[in-house]
Amino acid sequence: MLDGTTAEIKERSALRINPAKTCQPIGAMYAALGIHGCLPHSHGSQGCCAYHRSQLTRHYKEPVMATTSSFTEGSAVFGGMANLTTALQNIFSIYNPDIVAIHTTCLSEVIGDDIPTIIKKAREEGKVPEGKYVIHTNTPSFVGSHVTGFSNMVASIIKYLAEKTGKTNDRLNIIPGYVDPSDMKEIKRLLGMLNVSSIILPDTSGVLDTGLDGNYAMYPKGGTTVDNIKSMGDSFATLALGHFASHAAATQLENKCNVPAGFLELPIGLTGTDRFINAVRQYATIDIPESVEEERARVIDLMSDLHQYLHKKRVAIAGDPDHVIAMTQFLVDLDMEPVYVVTGTPGQFFERRINEIVKSTLPEFKAKQAGDLFEMHQWMKQKPVDLIIGNSYCKHIARVENIPLIRFGFPIMDRGTHRLFPTVGYAGAARLINEMVNALLDKKDRECEEQWFELIQ
Repeated sequence: MLDGTTAEIKERSALRINPAKTCQPIGAMYAALGIHGCLPHSHGSQGCCAYHRSQLTRHYKEPVMATTSSFTEGSAVFGGMANLTTALQNIFSIYNPDIVAIHTTCLSEVIGDDIPTIIKKAREEGKVPEGKYVIHTNTPSFVGSHVTGFSNMVASIIKYLAEKTGKTNDRLNIIPGYVDPSDMKEIKRLLGMLNVSSIILPDTSGVLDTGLDGNYAMYPKGGTTVDNIKSMGDSFATLALGHFASHAAATQLENKCNVPAGFLELPIGLTGTDRFINAVRQYATIDIPESVEEERARVIDLMSDLHQYLHKKRVAIAGDPDHVIAMTQFLVDLDMEPVYVVTGTPGQFFERRINEIVKSTLPEFKAKQAGDLFEMHQWMKQKPVDLIIGNSYCKHIARVENIPLIRFGFPIMDRGTHRLFPTVGYAGAARLINEMVNALLDKKDRECEEQWFELIQ
């Protein structure tokens, strides 16, 4: 069953096999969970909401709370206004969130429900209490991916809530992209080392990485507060990390509140983190402390010490476009060869940017947006690689081809610690180098002849 892939590639125009993506509402739901006291709401059927919650729960190993409009056949014919207004009344009376973040699904998008009008009507009828907030974004599953859903929700949060009073608050906004809670926590740690006050939106640290103390909190302590989101319009600048997941929100804030925006890639690896640190330095007009320089020096030392194990190793990468772009740059920094690069998310920028990173050093590589894992596997059948970097869906390829897999990105459903250990920053770079070298050496130890089974590598 696992080895049903052939090396012969045939043109496919209307079929994706194991697409390296999932649907928009999952990203929108994840972004909403990064607001403190927020209850995500799925405007569609119960089955859609259950799937989206289960995917997030399987990745983060934490309960994900969300509500649904529970569409039936009647809703599909007459529209979902009655369902949504009743849902809002029940949500605030039973669960009492600070804010409800509505995202649409395929069914409600096909029907054409006017969500802003429904929200306005519910507020006029008193179904939304004073001091509470309701926002929405459009996320039909038949276009985009979970990354674009995340982007749409964060941009909508800015559109609904950010305000400009005219008084700069001396804080730097960070739109961190579709990354794990551990990554958001690492970004905050780096900003703390730089002594830069910040607002991170969304922030799922303290929400989807909580400890077990015997008490259940429907709304954990983490997340960006509504007051902080409002004050983002007074910050001195915004850094958007990741073209696909973050740039739309930063542009929205710049247009609405005239907050200058800087556009970066995810700070994964040496170059990505360097660019992030340097951008913070420039916007905040600060000097880089010695402690940050020491962290960077340790990563460079690690790259030098372990270069012999990584040099010229051929790598296949699949996953979210922002993650894959940043990882590709890191592999080039390590003198590795990212020969096959795939994302399921559409967007011409992806292939163009991968070409800029790789073409001069590796002219024979292959990159594809809106691609799938089946085609990447076919490329590997034609010419193998030494390492695969991607989410849990890549494990089938790794098993069939006997290639080490570094689990990276979303979703990771067959391991449990990724949400606690960062991939961003210098700490994340060190962790990734460690995982790659160990995976390659473990394979070598398993398969080498006895005379080459060395105690010291």
